[in-house]
Amino acid sequence: MPTFTAPDGTRLAYHVTGDGDPLVCLPGGPADSRYLGDLGGLSAHRRLILLDLRGTGRSAIPADTTSYRCDRQVDDVEALRQHLGLSRTDVLAHSAGANLATRYAARYPGRVGKLVMVGPGVRAVGIAISGETRREVALLRMGEPWFPQAFAALEAITEGAGTGSDWEAIAPFLYGRWDAAAREHHAAGQPADTEVVALFGAEGAFDPQATRAALAAVTAPVLLLAGEFDLNSPPRTVSEFAELFPNATLAVQPGAGHCPWLDAPDHFASTTLTFLDRAPA
Repeated sequence: MPTFTAPDGTRLAYHVTGDGDPLVCLPGGPADSRYLGDLGGLSAHRRLILLDLRGTGRSAIPADTTSYRCDRQVDDVEALRQHLGLSRTDVLAHSAGANLATRYAARYPGRVGKLVMVGPGVRAVGIAISGETRREVALLRMGEPWFPQAFAALEAITEGAGTGSDWEAIAPFLYGRWDAAAREHHAAGQPADTEVVALFGAEGAFDPQATRAALAAVTAPVLLLAGEFDLNSPPRTVSEFAELFPNATLAVQPGAGHCPWLDAPDHFASTTLTFLDRAPA
């Protein structure tokens, strides 16, 4: 397993799979990056560099746990770029990892080649997702056998009365199909350390006003890909996010949830590759 040293001395690990031009991949969670798999076959066309964020997967636990904060991890991504010997790097980020990618692009706009954000988290830019927006997405699944229980749990969470079991009960809303593969993927993708998750978004991790202003200088092409059924990152919210970039493309994958490469691998890979292979305007 290849590793490199972060600016504070923490040893960070990454997984390499596939061939072709490198694509640095930032997982959500923060969780072990292996849940990303080969991103729906994307590794057949790109060399995926899947970073285990500090304290996850094979990466070390830092001496200073406040460095789990999203803004503190931006220089980990920059250190990886330097380690790989790239003048610029294409980046793909999923879920909470999109907050890190956004802060990276804002701090180092000239180091980003192309940026793909899949089911992106939006805390870095301060976009609020209303309960009504989530309900609208959830109601698209009314015909599913699991819907009554999952929707009741969503209502409890929306009203501020949700429990741990309610959060688990809404998991089907995150997948286009709630089948055995989705259940297995959901279980495997859960963060192993709740402290890492909590500290990632600790006070000071995000500065939405400053980040929004900085994104005006990010001229790199950006693809924001939302799943039609994604309760975590609804298409309406992702569309609002796209408006913050000077050169953004929005794609909504039909029938997909929060992990669209799992729901329809060929569709996901085709959309992503078409964007990555597009010649600069």
